[in-house]
Amino acid sequence: MPDSERRRIGGIPLRAFAPNAITILALCSGLTGVRFAIDGEWAAAITMIIVAGVLDGMDGRIARLLRAQSKFGAELDSLSDVIAFGVAPAMILFFWSLDEAPKFGWTAALALAVCCALRLARFNSRMDADFQPHKSAGFMTGIPAPAGAGLSFVPVYLWLVTDNDLFRQWYVVMPWALGIAMLMISAIPTYSWSSIRLRRSWRIFALAGVGLFGAAMVTAPWWTLLAVCALYMIALPFGLASYAKVRRRG
Repeated sequence: MPDSERRRIGGIPLRAFAPNAITILALCSGLTGVRFAIDGEWAAAITMIIVAGVLDGMDGRIARLLRAQSKFGAELDSLSDVIAFGVAPAMILFFWSLDEAPKFGWTAALALAVCCALRLARFNSRMDADFQPHKSAGFMTGIPAPAGAGLSFVPVYLWLVTDNDLFRQWYVVMPWALGIAMLMISAIPTYSWSSIRLRRSWRIFALAGVGLFGAAMVTAPWWTLLAVCALYMIALPFGLASYAKVRRRG
């Protein structure tokens, strides 16, 4: 009996349901961040976007682990990413700062959401392409949506740790948000998890680093996120150099 007929008669196995449920939770986390932003609870709003990012990192891996990948799941994941890492961050930044801009505040917020959608549309349109030079070399094109959302909140992190209203001014937030939006739709090669390799001798140190990172996120989350964002931005030119090196090797 074909698999499609078996699914129609016997229903959908639970293992195929789990990844999509996690994706829905990520979507709901992003929208809940907007709800907290409306109430002025900025730390909670950012936390919900971070939770969405963690869930987004889990759903695809769980789908592959359970062999539950599907076209429906891929489409749902993209829609969730647009909302959780494009629309939600744009609205949070608008409520937090950009609504004070005399002009173009909403336009800057829209740019972040639109560029996130464009990046995901480009990614989906190339999934079945025979030639993807960045992907074949282990790189991504532009910064991914979750990373873009996290980077867009750098002024909020700085405001939370310093309580300096300078970081909340629209003329600081607007160019930063526009810059991150441009990076999302840019063609620069960026590191992906598949391009990172750990030596066996570094495995224990890496595990210890993960533990320390978790402790830092609990005790000083905003400083930790600032450090992660700084390291990511520093890694961008190294990604360009690494990709150029791979290209030269043929």
